[in-house]
Amino acid sequence: MLGAIADDFTGATDLAITVRRNGYRVAVAIEDHDPGAQARAGLDALVIALKTRTAPVDEAVRTSRAALERLRQWGARQVYVKYCSTFDSTDQGNIGPVLDAVADELGAERVVVAPSLPANGRTVYHGHLFVGGDLLEHSSMRHHPLTPMTRSRIADLLRPQTPHAVAELHHETVRQGPEAVRAALAAESARYVVVDTIDDEDLRVLGAAVSDNPLLSGGSGLACGLPARESPADDWQSIPDTGRVVLCGSASATTGRQIATAARSQPVRRVDPRAAVHEPDAEVERIVDWVRAQGSGRVPVVYAAGEPADVLSEVDGQPVAPAVEKVLALTAQRLVSEAGVTRLLAAGGETSGAIVRALGVGLLRIGPEIAPGICWSGAVTDGGQEVALALKSGNFGPDDLFTSAWDRLA
Repeated sequence: MLGAIADDFTGATDLAITVRRNGYRVAVAIEDHDPGAQARAGLDALVIALKTRTAPVDEAVRTSRAALERLRQWGARQVYVKYCSTFDSTDQGNIGPVLDAVADELGAERVVVAPSLPANGRTVYHGHLFVGGDLLEHSSMRHHPLTPMTRSRIADLLRPQTPHAVAELHHETVRQGPEAVRAALAAESARYVVVDTIDDEDLRVLGAAVSDNPLLSGGSGLACGLPARESPADDWQSIPDTGRVVLCGSASATTGRQIATAARSQPVRRVDPRAAVHEPDAEVERIVDWVRAQGSGRVPVVYAAGEPADVLSEVDGQPVAPAVEKVLALTAQRLVSEAGVTRLLAAGGETSGAIVRALGVGLLRIGPEIAPGICWSGAVTDGGQEVALALKSGNFGPDDLFTSAWDRLA
């Protein structure tokens, strides 16, 4: 079995989509949830979704080690550490420390670093990460409130996070095929090797070259190079549609465009940041009442920030982001348990994690793909309610996502 550790919930479903596309029977386990021996026996791959991307380093390492131990106990023969395709991290971590811990446990001498996801415009060329046509440092990620990305060379981002050497393998070698890549990696003395990948063919070459490695590391794109299997039977069963909602914690430019597009035809409401900090329960009550008032046939969109001017780091000296995240999570819980919402789209990695936790979901069954990196998944809450969830990374998806995603569940 392939075991994977993802540093946030949207990244976990992103990886599961690609693995499933390669013919693997795959599911996503939320944090320390055990699907049980019978469920595990029916899987070719299991992704453990953690919420460690911006956690304290010690916590991220400890949680990732525990996930690795569970995967090995459950029969994983190869482990995939999944991080964001924009390499979201700081000089302290968490990508480097987590990779160090997992590599040490597995005895991995050489680990490729491949964040590329060409389908969403993330590519690496001569060691530099591009977002579309822009270097990472010139993209909107430069202004990320938690992990501002002010450099573009992956080696320069990773070196401060690890005591181990970081090398590069450039595109000229990748184009020579799997054997050339395998030979170049074998000749390299550095533990970590950043590999150029500018399209899916490069990822397939790299995947073939490292197919026997105990540890893989990258964004979800590297999974397209995994050995293909026969397509599994589709066990997806659509969830009855008795209510829809979009909850957005992301402040990305992409999510901003999606909110603006949805606002042309659907009701939208911003979370009041001051109320989220000072009276979260009352703000949740107001949002729930507002969603209920929209009636059937509408898709209410509740968001934290629709444009850069909406982004606030503090209110009266208290951080806004965790307060808004809590409001959105409690709103999701109330809407599912009391208002009959069964289809919910969450935007933003931190927000998605908080919502899944609040709902008490333990396992995600991967369903229809909506767009690159985004899918519907089926889940059961701790209250026994079936829901369809779409967990979207802030930077992913077309502008009309909040109105078009539902078509995939028809």
